[in-house]
Amino acid sequence: MAEYQYPLRADWSTDEVVAVIDFFNQVEKAYESSVDREDFMKHYRLFKKVVPSMAEEKTICKEFEDSSGYVAFRVVKLAKESVSGDQLKI
Repeated sequence: MAEYQYPLRADWSTDEVVAVIDFFNQVEKAYESSVDREDFMKHYRLFKKVVPSMAEEKTICKEFEDSSGYVAFRVVKLAKESVSGDQLKI
């Protein structure tokens, strides 16, 4: 279990909190083992529904990076450059 806190907002619904935590769990998996590209992108799309603004995404991902050491942007970039069926590993 993570020894850090996820960057969450008080005004998010339970489903939104779950979507954000699930996305960051996928980022963690990409660093710790590997994650399926399609599965990662599915979670990223759900995350973007909660955090549609690029500025807010950068803020939340920076908070996660500062807390965990994992850089979400690297995984997103790798996923966007990969093809269907790829496993993502940082």
